[in-house]
Amino acid sequence: MNGDKVFNAVLTAATALIGLIVVGIFITLVQGSIPSILKFGLGFLASAQWNPVKVEFGALPFIVGTLLTSTLALLISLPFSLGIAVLLGEYYQRGRLARGLQVSVDLLASIPSVIYGFWGLTVLVPRIRAFEIGIHVTPYGVGIFTSSLILAIMIIPYSSAIATEVIRLVPREMKEASYALGSTRFEVVKNVVLNYAKSGILAGIMLSLGRALGETMAVTMVIGNNYKLPKSIFDPGNTLASVIASEFTEAMNPIHLSAMIELALVLFLITMILNLISRRIIARLGG
Repeated sequence: MNGDKVFNAVLTAATALIGLIVVGIFITLVQGSIPSILKFGLGFLASAQWNPVKVEFGALPFIVGTLLTSTLALLISLPFSLGIAVLLGEYYQRGRLARGLQVSVDLLASIPSVIYGFWGLTVLVPRIRAFEIGIHVTPYGVGIFTSSLILAIMIIPYSSAIATEVIRLVPREMKEASYALGSTRFEVVKNVVLNYAKSGILAGIMLSLGRALGETMAVTMVIGNNYKLPKSIFDPGNTLASVIASEFTEAMNPIHLSAMIELALVLFLITMILNLISRRIIARLGG
């Protein structure tokens, strides 16, 4: 009993500490954003102008860039993440192939983002430029699409790892009952395994989405750092994280600095809102 009490006390203290940190970050961001909020109001979210010389700041291009890159990266990575999870969780739980694939996925998660960015610039950008020439669009090479591809590779380990573990937890009795009714292995995976594990799979997807929303260095290197509202996925752009990384140290005007902090606040709120929505969806699926 004493051990249980100690564990519960430590767990409660850790939860309270995390809550205080989150609240502290939020308060700090709000305080730093007050000059920008007072000057631009809600127009900050709707304006597409970003001109430090004229002290005109609007977050719309960066919000659009953030949502575009993250959503596109999620759509690109989802088939690969789900395929890896099914392969490791259902078909090849042991053996050389499983170990080799698991090591490769873990290695993807451990590569620093600056290396992804460098690889994107030297390897991916020239090929994207050639592809854009082939489909008759402006061959920037860098842009929303390129950064989405980089992000897709970076987030595959997060969603696939959680999905793999959840798939392995599917009760054997449920699968054997489905086989007894004449189902093929594909039908068992489709109708039993994925259906049982859907809430865990969604949790992994939302974790990877949060990773994509906050990625900075790799995106900054390949997105093109354009301050205009992107008109297509092949245009250069900026995300909330990339513009903060590229401009924060150069913000000398107090309003400019406050606007940068407000961008961080917007990113914080977007991440929190998506997290709350995902928790409700996961709870509903789990129920």
